[in-house]
Amino acid sequence: MTLRDGVADGGRYRLAPLVAPAPALTDAELDRYARHLALPGLGLEGQRRLAAARVLVVGAGGLGSPVLLYLAAAGVGTLGVVDDDAVDVTNLQRQVLHGQSDLGRAKVASARDAVAEVNPHVEVVEHRVRLDPDNVLEVLDGYDLVVDGADNFPTRYLVSDAAEILGLPVVWGSIDRFDGQVSLFWGAPAGEERGPTYRDVFPVPPPPGTVPDCATGGVLGVLCGAVGSAMATEAVKLVAGLGTSLLGRLAVYDALALDWRELTVRPDPTREPVTALLAGDDAYAAFCGLAPLPGGPQISAADARELLTADPPAVLVDVREEWEASVRPVDGARLVPSGRFLGGAGAGPDDTAREALGALPTDRPVLLVCAAGPRSTAVAQVARAEGVDARSVVGGVPALLG
Repeated sequence: MTLRDGVADGGRYRLAPLVAPAPALTDAELDRYARHLALPGLGLEGQRRLAAARVLVVGAGGLGSPVLLYLAAAGVGTLGVVDDDAVDVTNLQRQVLHGQSDLGRAKVASARDAVAEVNPHVEVVEHRVRLDPDNVLEVLDGYDLVVDGADNFPTRYLVSDAAEILGLPVVWGSIDRFDGQVSLFWGAPAGEERGPTYRDVFPVPPPPGTVPDCATGGVLGVLCGAVGSAMATEAVKLVAGLGTSLLGRLAVYDALALDWRELTVRPDPTREPVTALLAGDDAYAAFCGLAPLPGGPQISAADARELLTADPPAVLVDVREEWEASVRPVDGARLVPSGRFLGGAGAGPDDTAREALGALPTDRPVLLVCAAGPRSTAVAQVARAEGVDARSVVGGVPALLG
């Protein structure tokens, strides 16, 4: 199916069903989906479409959790799960796919078991990989739809580019503290009609450190349920051809006001269609300003570990908050929260920042770590401006500790 099969309805796209119906449902499936079968517009044919659908969910975390649970319950026949992470205790506040007994397990394995408990008729395909330009096209190929719940900018741009090359629709969502966003993106190979993509709406990634990660800024756990449920709803509608889609619209959710509003988004007519991925393992991280550069403010975890065992060893500074360090401590690191370094950075360091920066040695490298990299990168830039050989460890504490 292409966008040509859709019909504009009052500025909104009413799309034809994405997936052809499966041949038949078993008696057990007919019993399970009885409440769906009674719905006008969905019914038996729509349920058969869901049974035939192959949906890839990127991320088995805060957004992926409700998406996977509800798509499994809805009867989506095949669910692919992409995640290379393991379950951590800090995940459990919002990632309802996982439980206490899953701590330390691969998230894709935990997701597989949770889906099987919800609906044994659903096949789960585990992709325990970190998506990169070498594997993303192979992983996405063969699916009808991608649901992108990734929590980082390089993966979002990578998935958007790969889906545009393959002509796949992408249900996208994101969360930040008390707010969330959901939309449907649908690029197309060159020469075909296309809708907006992630690149059209966000052509330039934010500078590193300007958008706090969950560890820094926090996230309301139940927000994941509201936004993830909206993403799952959009996926079901798209597969079965229900209602009007979010194509061309960006839904914005404010949990504190319990308010949804929408913005109109359109493809950029001046943007060249994506026909190839950015080349290189770190190409998308570099595009987002997050890849290590020679002589720059970042360093790989492997190179950092070598410097920490050198003679004399590099100095390791943990710029997370005290509560974060207590949950996952880093042996041998000095704990100095990033705010002490960055105070007044916009107009030059203030007294607190000057004191913190002045305590850093200048006779050896200083390695900075945070939860994922953005905060330590921001501190490294400030420290280097003061003459300190500071370098941010790419991937943060998880990468350094391996």
